[in-house]
Amino acid sequence: MEAWSTAAEIAEAVAQGRTSAIAVTEAALARIKERDGVLNAFTAVTAERALAKARAVDAARAAGRPLGPLAGVPIAVKNLFDVAGLPTLAGSKINRTRAAATVDAPLITRLESAGAVLLGALNMGEYAYDFTGENVHDGPSRNPHDTGRMTGGSSGGSGGSVAGGLVPIALGSDTNGSIRVPSSFCGLFGLKPTYGRLTRARTFPFVASLDHLGPLARSARDLALAYDAMQGPDAEDPVCTTRLPEPALPTLDKGIGGLRIAVAGGYFERGAGPEVIQAMSLVSQELKANDIIELPEVARARAAAFVITTSEGGALHLDRLRTRAGDFDPATRDRLIAGAMVPASLVTKAQKFRRWYRAQVLQLFERYDAILAPATPMTAPKLGQQTMMLDGAEVPLRANIGIYTQPISFIGLPVVCVPLPLRPLPIGVQIIAAPWREDIALRIAHHLEGAQVAQAPRPPL
Repeated sequence: MEAWSTAAEIAEAVAQGRTSAIAVTEAALARIKERDGVLNAFTAVTAERALAKARAVDAARAAGRPLGPLAGVPIAVKNLFDVAGLPTLAGSKINRTRAAATVDAPLITRLESAGAVLLGALNMGEYAYDFTGENVHDGPSRNPHDTGRMTGGSSGGSGGSVAGGLVPIALGSDTNGSIRVPSSFCGLFGLKPTYGRLTRARTFPFVASLDHLGPLARSARDLALAYDAMQGPDAEDPVCTTRLPEPALPTLDKGIGGLRIAVAGGYFERGAGPEVIQAMSLVSQELKANDIIELPEVARARAAAFVITTSEGGALHLDRLRTRAGDFDPATRDRLIAGAMVPASLVTKAQKFRRWYRAQVLQLFERYDAILAPATPMTAPKLGQQTMMLDGAEVPLRANIGIYTQPISFIGLPVVCVPLPLRPLPIGVQIIAAPWREDIALRIAHHLEGAQVAQAPRPPL
């Protein structure tokens, strides 16, 4: 199979005997060896494990045993997932002294049970507190569409590995936008599921009340394949214990007839560059989304998300800040210290506002099945860039890349980010659905892909 084959194509070819899992795995490992020196997506490659798993998939086929829906599909995971035999870095220097994990995170186990082949762990922003994909310890992840530009973060290696043709599916995490930002900058489909839908057990946390895990891929169908394989309750994660799986893949081809789709205006038009306006226009025209709505108090929602993020993150890392402050990225350290000093009264106010805001936004889904919004205010910035223009003013880049994503993850809504293959760089649009309706967002993404409005462009590698 060639580098740009989708997971669905690979699994079908392996199941039909047109290729073998070992051939797919060896080709993927060769691509990593050839390209990752530039992309810097991987922090560890698990070649022996991958080859052993591929041989097991081929042996199962030879014996006539049924194969899973991801048979032979190479995957990789952000290095905050526990991978047996590797220390769970979470993008940090400090965690390098941790003992290696003894078992895999449940999402890895579930994907491998579906036949997937794990190739390794991926670069990320330190402790997931990052929107750029630049890591001071491991170096920056580089955008395959222009290696002088950011992948976005904090799931930077996840974005770079999929967009660069190293693997068809990668897992990332999303607290304030860390799946959707790399999806937008790297030109990928990305899914941030409903808060509590996919287990977070055996992953290194950032903000427990905001953390989500999900896949990035080059097609909506691949997102659905991975998502369905990972669903299910898990007693190890207290917010993922009761919801039964609701497969999205069988619903992809239902079309979008009858769906009511609106466009988020007001705040979500703030700072939008010409490429953002073009992307939103193309998507809304295809979906005949003519209603413009305003979410209530979005700016306050983003401010409250900042308060909760910094305070929970600061509390989590307080001991490390006290004993090993010099081993942090200074930018991460300073924000965590500031968060640790946020008064409890402000956190309480932020959480009260969060409940009010969620109730107000959910009322919109009584009228609409999905809401469209930009994913990022610009295409991928240059590596090292420190500022951006927002409403005619120069503002810090790192804090403002997530202006469109934070108000959505703040209340745990499911979102699919779809890539618009604009030139010279792609950009993403968010498809936001009501809680537990990932299937609707994925159906819309699949329709846009079929209409050739949303596509994951190949980089000039």
